[in-house]
Amino acid sequence: MLSAILNGLLGTKQERDLKDLLPYLRAINELEPWALSLGDEDFPKQTLQFREELQKGIALNQILPRAFALAREACRRVLGERPYDVQILGSLTLHDGRITEMKTGEGKTLTGVAAAYLNALSGEGVHIVTVNDYLASRDKMQMERVHNFLGLTVGLILPNMENSARREAYACDITYATNNELGFDYLRDNMTWDIKSKCMRAERHFCIIDEIDSILIDEARTPLIISGPDEEEDTSVIQKVNTFISFFEEVEKDPVTGQYPIEDPLVKTEHKGDYKLDEKSKRILFTDAGFNKMERLLQKAGLIDGSLFDGQNFEMVHYLTQAMKAHKLFHIDVDYVIADGQVQIVDEFTGRILHGRRYSDGLHQAIEAKENIKVAKRNLTMATITFQNFFRMYKKISGMTGTADTEAREFTKIYKLDVAVMPTNRPVIRMDINDEIYLTQQFKMDAISKEVKERHTVGQPVLIGTVSVERSELLSKALTKHGVPHEILNAKNHGREAFIIAEAGAKGSVTIATNMAGRGTDIKLGGNPEMRARKQVDADVEVERYRQIYQRELERTSKEYEEVKALGGLYIVGTERHDSRRIDNQLRGRAGRQGDPGYSKFYISLEDDLMRLFGGERLRAFMGRLGMDTGESLQHSLVSRSIERAQKRVEERNYEIRKHLLDYDDVLNRQRKHIYELRDSLLSEEMIARRIIRTASELAEEFLEEFHKNKTTNDELHAQLLQDLRIQFGFEPQDIEQFIGLSKHDQHQQMHDFFEADMLHKANSIEPEVFNKFLRFEYLRNLDRRWQQHLDAMEGLREAVNLRTYAQRNPLVEYKIEGFQLFDAMLDDLAKSVVSRVFRVKLQPTLNATPTLQRAAVSTHRSMGNLLGGGGDSSTNTMKHSQRPTPPSQSTPKSVQRHVEKIGRNDPCPCGSGKKYKQCHGK
Repeated sequence: MLSAILNGLLGTKQERDLKDLLPYLRAINELEPWALSLGDEDFPKQTLQFREELQKGIALNQILPRAFALAREACRRVLGERPYDVQILGSLTLHDGRITEMKTGEGKTLTGVAAAYLNALSGEGVHIVTVNDYLASRDKMQMERVHNFLGLTVGLILPNMENSARREAYACDITYATNNELGFDYLRDNMTWDIKSKCMRAERHFCIIDEIDSILIDEARTPLIISGPDEEEDTSVIQKVNTFISFFEEVEKDPVTGQYPIEDPLVKTEHKGDYKLDEKSKRILFTDAGFNKMERLLQKAGLIDGSLFDGQNFEMVHYLTQAMKAHKLFHIDVDYVIADGQVQIVDEFTGRILHGRRYSDGLHQAIEAKENIKVAKRNLTMATITFQNFFRMYKKISGMTGTADTEAREFTKIYKLDVAVMPTNRPVIRMDINDEIYLTQQFKMDAISKEVKERHTVGQPVLIGTVSVERSELLSKALTKHGVPHEILNAKNHGREAFIIAEAGAKGSVTIATNMAGRGTDIKLGGNPEMRARKQVDADVEVERYRQIYQRELERTSKEYEEVKALGGLYIVGTERHDSRRIDNQLRGRAGRQGDPGYSKFYISLEDDLMRLFGGERLRAFMGRLGMDTGESLQHSLVSRSIERAQKRVEERNYEIRKHLLDYDDVLNRQRKHIYELRDSLLSEEMIARRIIRTASELAEEFLEEFHKNKTTNDELHAQLLQDLRIQFGFEPQDIEQFIGLSKHDQHQQMHDFFEADMLHKANSIEPEVFNKFLRFEYLRNLDRRWQQHLDAMEGLREAVNLRTYAQRNPLVEYKIEGFQLFDAMLDDLAKSVVSRVFRVKLQPTLNATPTLQRAAVSTHRSMGNLLGGGGDSSTNTMKHSQRPTPPSQSTPKSVQRHVEKIGRNDPCPCGSGKKYKQCHGK
């Protein structure tokens, strides 16, 4: 009621958003005659003039009307397409750093041109982000002509590009790339050992994210990880554990409700079975009987001695739990496919294969063992970041999508992004038919097949959306049985994705697509003349022949367009509801573009995952009472309400998962920023010796401070002091008795003088520049190894703190405090390690050091080892990521122990409460 009153007084949010933008739109439209009067050669000149104005301090918004008018005219001259007013409004919201919601077919690709052009004028770079490589290549190819006409440079990032090509692409005014490539390039840049190897700009200025909901919402639950194999892991254990699965039995479910028996904590009851499945959160819950059986099996196989719950045996519980998950909760052709002899993950939202991704925590290995594929070694995390924290590094982010309004709360809360809904250029006349619900999957499949056959018979194109590869292939078999020719698009044949989807609007076509595969490709009624022409001839090689074929196909599709339009347009069939209403809306939105007619209808069964897990019990009982077990369908308001409630529950749960992930990654993000800033300073620093002398002097002062706290001293303590100074600092006083008799201050001064003299001597023994490279190498080698170990320790800590809830303690707060302590200890350990290594190292002046060092700075530790004699370890393992050199692999991470004093009682509490430590978690 209050909302309705406020809307009446102030207008809806959409109306208020448009009201703010209309003055700019009017100014842009008034400048159209000016832009029309310019010659082609004037466009790049005008761009130079804009840049000069910006350098003089003119605000970006002051040149906005002229820049937008110029960009609009450039689109008209180069592409033959003049952006509509709604597209200009959308571009204005992008420039404002907001999300513009535009329906399918409204021309989002063209919408981004003016905003990208305006923001690229500063020379700081604009990133246009897409969900896959095909769209990045396509959009770059289409819009590059416009931006080149305006005098801007355009780059493209694709997988497997050389580092030099990446650097050139990022140096362009506008760069097209996928979210994955951007994220991984950022991580790889922060693993390089040579500042010249970095490819990205130092600052992230402005990005436009196409299909922003897919990237910032759907993919936000999966962090980006660069990892390397753990060479010491024994994978035979995983294969042995895989053979135990058949011995475990599931707890019996109630045959009526389909639920597990409810346990009364006051009454001890024993249920038959060893485990329960929690399919909602994909967890395995073992019963007491299950743990006992697990212990017996592991003991019999000789994998453990003693109790299952002895500390050294916990890892076996983990291996067996992951094996059970692989068999019971992850299914082939649903969660993953087998391709090229590898387990490849299928994106649950798009149905595409996620190349290069692996399930974490040993799950991927368990699936490999299940499918009888060679089990790869466990990966150790070397660098990781979430999309939330990566994109929040941009000074300004914006995005486009057809479905953002349902997630407006999350965009605002996590990304501080406002959603502006744009009106359609023409009214949407698509008819959304009520859902039909069936008791079983089989009844539903039969109904879909009959409906599709009827539509196909009259020539109406049909697009069918499924949720998995398995379901798409089952439906394909059903349609084949009914004699309906069709195309199928899923993770197994994604290579033809663009063509299959582009032709989904052709007369009589039937297309099965997994979820939102093909998103970003326009479905035109009657078919796509451009795609048909490109299929017959290479447009870049035989230009004239391509034009002839295109013209012929255009005439043909124009005729078919009118015929399909008369049949009612594209008919969308949803084979089941998705967890998110937004994904359902995306499927519906494929029909009814630019005022075209269309239909959409969802078919549901009570055996669908959503209904089975989140809300099918009442409906099943209701339909049972109606006696609907003969394939009859139900259309009822109860159905719609039940589905909506189930979807809202899942959406809320998924939001909490994403927020939970971000809360924990925020802790790691602060640490990551510190480490990456330290790495950058080391890569650019010309006198690292000064840093190390300063660090050594501080450590020596702390060490002497601790020693002099002893009230009494004796020869034994003095001997221990001298030994520790030699081991930790490479320091041996010339006159031992004289040094022992000095005050703490004078001892420290003598050590400081030693540090400076030793550094000077070593720098003069070889070239100072070469010595600086050695110091940089040594510092980075130690830093990267300890950061990798720290990431592993933080991962273990995150799992451990969840158990603190049983002690009524907040796991996130515990993670913050202990994570801070681990990080503090890691930095202290790093400083001690570098100082010890540098001051204890002995040079071999007979070696030709310079070329060895230069190679070592960008290759492996083995080369650097040739320069050094004693005083530390050396590694011979090498890890490679992309085309860039990266640090060598190290031994298994050790537990990090604290070597410095804990947080001061009067220091701010690291939990972020703002209170002093003694008044918060220091009580």
